[in-house]
Amino acid sequence: MITLRQIRSFVAVYEEGSFTSAAEREAATQSGISQHVSQIETILGVSLFERGSRNVVPTAPGKRFYKRCVLVLRELETAENEARLSHGSLSGKLTVGLIPALARRVLSTALIKLTQENPEIDVRIVEAYSGMLTDMVRAGELDFAIIPAFEGAEGLSVNHFFKDREMFVAAADSSHPHLEPISLSTVQDAKIVLPSPAGNVRRQTLDTYFNLVGAKFETVLEIDGMIGTLDFISRSDWVSILPSVLLAGDFDGSRLSIRPIESPPLDVDFVLVQPTRKSLSRQAHVFANYLSEYALTLTNIQFDKQEVS
Repeated sequence: MITLRQIRSFVAVYEEGSFTSAAEREAATQSGISQHVSQIETILGVSLFERGSRNVVPTAPGKRFYKRCVLVLRELETAENEARLSHGSLSGKLTVGLIPALARRVLSTALIKLTQENPEIDVRIVEAYSGMLTDMVRAGELDFAIIPAFEGAEGLSVNHFFKDREMFVAAADSSHPHLEPISLSTVQDAKIVLPSPAGNVRRQTLDTYFNLVGAKFETVLEIDGMIGTLDFISRSDWVSILPSVLLAGDFDGSRLSIRPIESPPLDVDFVLVQPTRKSLSRQAHVFANYLSEYALTLTNIQFDKQEVS
């Protein structure tokens, strides 16, 4: 009979593409992980992986078996979560990853509501960029993460969270009129601050958009920190492109000039990412709903302000 430990070992190898990485993820030895997979192959009478010198590639039977295994693991976790709910109020551990755009304004209100209503929940929040958060979700270190949309990856379940708009941002005392739409095709000599490409989905999307509309910048400065970027922009002649949800509280124009991007508009879709093999706990569902509710409230208020102006 195939055991749950063997299934978890197989799923880890499948998703990590390596026995070594799978062993690190499962806090086990490489020989132990390899033995578990070999035991499954003996029971089934098929090879689940083609083993190379550096990585492993799933066979056709391995791919089919993986799809069933993640369903088993998800159903088991769902059963465990439902059993815990029968004991009353929400409790237990909750670990969530957010990119800085959401951590600045959305997090505090959602977190206050969650902890006030459910004081027994043990919450940990990780703020990082999408590449790091994606790796942490796949490793099972996060219950879920909210990041910009991407193509997806093995071992991850990706679902739409909410849509936002990217904004052209400059200092309030710059020549850029606050809330006046701008086409980036007309921007040819600005000095712009952007996140570095490594592990940042937004930067890849921005570069694609710049090439599409023919936007050219005099200088590009890379800062992997949105709060630092905002402060730098407000006190210099540099500009940036930032999500509307990050700018909540700055739409009065006192510190920043914020201009909607048009021709075409530049949207940013955020997604909720969770491990394929895991189901969201009740506390994770509740917190995700709070985050979504407040994010949508912020963006709707800001879009209304733009339309009125």
